[in-house]
Amino acid sequence: MSNTHEYYINLKWTGNLGKGTETYRGYSRNHIISIEGKEEIEMSADKLFRGDVDKYTPEEMLVASVASCHMLWYLHLCADNGVVVIDYSDKPIGKMIENPDGSGRFEEITLYPEVLISDTSLIAKATELHHRANKMCFIANSLNFEVKHETNIKYLGNTES
Repeated sequence: MSNTHEYYINLKWTGNLGKGTETYRGYSRNHIISIEGKEEIEMSADKLFRGDVDKYTPEEMLVASVASCHMLWYLHLCADNGVVVIDYSDKPIGKMIENPDGSGRFEEITLYPEVLISDTSLIAKATELHHRANKMCFIANSLNFEVKHETNIKYLGNTES
């Protein structure tokens, strides 16, 4: 039996500069994402699409969502399998293709997790758990493109790459 989960988000466009969308250049792409009881997230379009470079973009948030979901599943699987993670960081990269007509799509996201574990004998297990986390991630499972990962596992006492 499967469970259904719903997520409620509030989105508010804040970019009316006085004349709405009368012209393509006449409005800001700025908007706010809010969730009850949490801080607002100021967003905009990518700079290439007349956005504000000081604000998060939907594209960045997609990449961040994939990386975050993968990490959370990975930590869960490590805890369940006796792999003690001491530190975890990632610098994911998303690759988006823009078509001549202005439409586009993500072609791939590559995660680059760097993980510090406490026991050198569990490096193979820690690496394998990344593959399982990728299969479990709700966000990755919802995408129509590949999520890759290039893992760097280190162990306490040997923090050389």
